[in-house]
Formats: sequence, structure tokens, C-alpha cells
Amino acid sequence: MRRADRLFQIVQLLRGGRRQTARTLAERLEVSERTIYRDIADLQGSGVPVEGEAGYGYVMDDGYELPPLMFSKSEIAALVAGARLIRAWGGIEMARGAEEALIKIEAVLDDEAKARARSVSVQSFDWYIADEVRVNLDVIDGAVDRVEKLSFDYADKDGARTRRTIRPLVLNFWGRVWTCVGWCELRDDFRMFRVDRMTALVCGPVYKPVRGQSLRDFLRQIEAEDGVSLSGMRGTWAR
Repeated sequence: MRRADRLFQIVQLLRGGRRQTARTLAERLEVSERTIYRDIADLQGSGVPVEGEAGYGYVMDDGYELPPLMFSKSEIAALVAGARLIRAWGGIEMARGAEEALIKIEAVLDDEAKARARSVSVQSFDWYIADEVRVNLDVIDGAVDRVEKLSFDYADKDGARTRRTIRPLVLNFWGRVWTCVGWCELRDDFRMFRVDRMTALVCGPVYKPVRGQSLRDFLRQIEAEDGVSLSGMRGTWAR
């Protein structure tokens, strides 16, 4: 859990005059008591009215509210619509993260902004994405984040199967279809793979980035070969 998320959770747990010991908070947030003591000190130093001390517990005034976030109507619509799309089309962890983000945002919106968020008309349904694809998306996203190689069985459009090992660089959503771009060790070149054709995924080991095999290099190659503008493509990449 990120530190910012942990501080937010501590405030939520202490709201309403509920006294919590450092041990209880540590168990709930799966960190050490020492970490909780530091977090409490940081909250107090930033003006959050947390009272108490080690061994006695901590409590916060019932009337304290986090300052409301100010979003325009279009910003709220974009946040809610994006989270709903990820919830319907993303990986399991991605969907859970989108849901949590919406809960956190709504918790610090004023009443008018909350009403705007709930009235956003954009919806998306998860009828077209299989559970195994959702799992694969999380696996690939994790490999990209940790800079790990990814091995998997791949079936091409004709059904021919090969075992590939790639250095995954990015996930891209094309509307019903996700693809993964990576440096393929079998072909010694960049390749794009449909996630719904990838099976038996295995992550690791960590690899060291190599000049000429990065996402930026891939985009430059696309621009040179097809005349596609880099600035026009960047917004479509999930990572």
C-alpha cells in the first residue's frame, strides 16, 4: 500500500471518535506499529486533529472532514467513465483499483460533486472479456511494472502455437481487444501479441533494459515505418 493511501485509510479509521490503538491500526493496514507512529506524527504535523499517544490509542474529532476535492463537471465525468471502463474491461486488480479510487474520490467530494459523479451516464458491461484475459492483464501489467521477462504459449491467427519469451513494454486497448508489445527473444525484434491468445504465462527473471529495445524505440520505429505521429499514439497506451 502506498504511503498516501495508508494515511487516507488511517484518517478513515479514526473518524467519528473511534479510538484505535497503534497495534490495531497496524494489523488492519498490514504494517509495523513503528510505521503507524510515524504516520500519526505526520498527520498531526499537517494539522489533522489526531489525539492520543502510544499505549493509549488515537482518536480524531467527530466533526473533522477531509477538505473537498474540486473537480469540474467534465473532470468528474472523465474519472467516473474511465473507472467504469477499467472495471468492465481491465484486469481483476485493475478493476479493483478503479473501484477503490472512486470510493476515495467520492469520500472527499462535496455533496454537489457527489451528485454529479452518481449521475454520469457512461456505462460499460463486461460481457465480452473472459476471466482468463483479466488474469493475464494483471500478470502482464505486473511484469511490465517489475521489469520482468514474460514467457507464454501463443497461438497466431491460424492457430499455430509457439512458446515465446518477451520483455513486455506496454499494454494497449483497442476496444474489445488488448495487446501487449514487447521485445521478442524468439524473433529478436518487437512484436505485438493479442492477450486473448496468450496462455500459460510465467513471469521472471528481472531484465536490464537494453538500448534499442525500449518502448520509446518501438514508437520511433512505428513512426519511421508507417508515418504515425508519436504524440498521437502516446495517449492510447496503458503503460
